[in-house]
Amino acid sequence: MLPLRWALPILAMLLLAACTGDNTAPKAEPSFYRSLAQPGAMLDYAAAASMISGYRANNGLGAVTLDPELTRLAAAQAAGMAQRDKLDHAAGKPFVVRLRASGYDAKTAAENISAGYHTLAEAFSGWRDSPPHRANMLLKGATRMGIAAVYTPTSKYKVYWALILAEPEEQKS
Repeated sequence: MLPLRWALPILAMLLLAACTGDNTAPKAEPSFYRSLAQPGAMLDYAAAASMISGYRANNGLGAVTLDPELTRLAAAQAAGMAQRDKLDHAAGKPFVVRLRASGYDAKTAAENISAGYHTLAEAFSGWRDSPPHRANMLLKGATRMGIAAVYTPTSKYKVYWALILAEPEEQKS
């Protein structure tokens, strides 16, 4: 039997060894850091809505939820820019014309576009750091959003982005 004066240091070393052992699996990379500049990469729409809603909350505004129609419109805009390989709000038609033609009835709406950002985190940061884009993300009254990223391997930009935020017109009963 060990004397008590040796037992405590040995026990402490055993506990310390157990604490420093690497028994955990590596954490997965958050989806907002996933590169979309590759074939088959998918944007995490829920992460995008959460990121933008969190930013809005930090600025005293309400959350936004994903809207399938706005997401479809954002995807069409990002695809149109990718097809033309040109960053342009009017790729195809101007934003207001596209929104009206879709039948989406918005009290107010705004669109952010960008190209060359490979991750959601980069696109968000680029918009946040640009006063006009930041103002769009902080659109008062917005409750809905749509977002899209389109990969185009032949472009120097690789990824085109479109984000639409809107406050839908109230439905009259």
